[in-house]
Amino acid sequence: MSNAPLIISAAIVGAEHSRDTYPHLPLTPDEIAAAAEEAVNAGASIIHLHVRDEKGLPTQRVDVFETVTEKIRNRCDCILQYSTGGAVGTPVELRCNPVALKPDMATLSMGTMNFGSEIYENTEETIATIAGAITDNGVMAELEVFDFGQIETVTRMVKKGLVPETHHMDFVLGVPGGMSATISNLVMLVNRLKEGQTWAVAGLGRGQLPMAMHSIAMGGHVRVGIEDNIYYRKGELAVSNAQLVERVVRIAREYDRPAATVTQARQILGLSG
Repeated sequence: MSNAPLIISAAIVGAEHSRDTYPHLPLTPDEIAAAAEEAVNAGASIIHLHVRDEKGLPTQRVDVFETVTEKIRNRCDCILQYSTGGAVGTPVELRCNPVALKPDMATLSMGTMNFGSEIYENTEETIATIAGAITDNGVMAELEVFDFGQIETVTRMVKKGLVPETHHMDFVLGVPGGMSATISNLVMLVNRLKEGQTWAVAGLGRGQLPMAMHSIAMGGHVRVGIEDNIYYRKGELAVSNAQLVERVVRIAREYDRPAATVTQARQILGLSG
């Protein structure tokens, strides 16, 4: 087991929830920035960022990303990672647009899949288009893998030069339509990685805590947050993103894996300051 510092990514908003499903959901730029600061103070070093428009709906508008980014930067030091997934059905050109603001990182989903009752579209052309925008703007890609076949897609598209060879990997497990959040699935995915490849796992719903615990033990990194799981335990809503981060910090401490500082996270990922 590695004793390297643990990178904790906080997915603080997402595109799926509303105040009806989670009453504490941050929606305005000020609320999102405050949630980011709280998560960083709790031990997160990456903020995985979706934003909402004036009606509280998911948006890929550049002006909203710019406003939220400025407010977060004024409050705390962190690695900002933009989502290029948007909401299901967002056109690819809109998904790409915020990357022009040159965040530290941006996500890149690696395949089309059923996403609950909807279809999350990521053809190879879509992947290559988003990857090109990420590369052209000097941003580090986090490749999101939801199913085993998508890690095969990573290998194929890196070999073709369509996806950046240097990237961070995130296994998103527990989406209805993707791989379930089980230890055996996580081990199978990690076993396909090249030596030295950095990776994290995001477990959805009740899979968040067990996936985090096993990633800590396996030497990986962790994503938690309201986007992926609104409950602290069965039947009990989480109070905040920070509460979910704090729990992972406590568990990691028992494994002698302190939460990585932002500087340490940048070094581990190979990001410039």
